[in-house]
Amino acid sequence: MLTPKIDALPDVPRWAAVAAHAVPLAVLPSGLWRLALVAGLPVTQDAGDGSMGLGESVYVVSLSVVSELLAFLTLGLVRAWGEVFPRRLPFLGGRRVNSAAATGAALAGAAGLCALAAWGFYAAYAGLGPGVPASPAQDALLLACYAPLLAWPPLLAAVAVAYHRRRAVRRR
Repeated sequence: MLTPKIDALPDVPRWAAVAAHAVPLAVLPSGLWRLALVAGLPVTQDAGDGSMGLGESVYVVSLSVVSELLAFLTLGLVRAWGEVFPRRLPFLGGRRVNSAAATGAALAGAAGLCALAAWGFYAAYAGLGPGVPASPAQDALLLACYAPLLAWPPLLAAVAVAYHRRRAVRRR
C-alpha cells in the first residue's frame, strides 16, 4: 500500500508530521462557518437580515484569517523554516530559530487554546452571551464546524514536544 508523502524534515516522526498537517485542517471548518455567516448564508436564523455591521464583519473575517495563519505556524515545527528563518525575512533571514522560544510559544499557544475552550464550555453551560438563534440543523452544522477545533491544542502540544525533543537531540 502506498502512503502519501507528507512534506517534513527527514528526522521528524511521521506521526508528528501528520499531526502538524492536521492542525490547519482542524481549524478550517470554523473559519468557513464564520465566512458563511458574514456572507449572509443561513447558518443562523438571523444570518440574512443584515444585522452584522461592517466592523463586525471585518472582525469575523479577520478572526478566521488569523486563526488559519496561526494554525499554519504549526507546520514550522516539522519543516525547515521552523529551524532556520527563510532568507527573504528582513533582519531574521538565515538565522537559526531558537528552539526554546519556538517550543515555548507553541506550548503557550496550546495552553491558551485550552483556556479558550474551557471558557467556551463554561459560557455555554452558564448561558452567558446572547447565544446564536438557530434551528436544530443549524446547531448541528455549528457543532460539526467547531468540534474539530478541540483537536488543535493537543495536536499543537504533541508536535511542539516532538520538535523540542528532536532539536535537543541534535544539540547533544
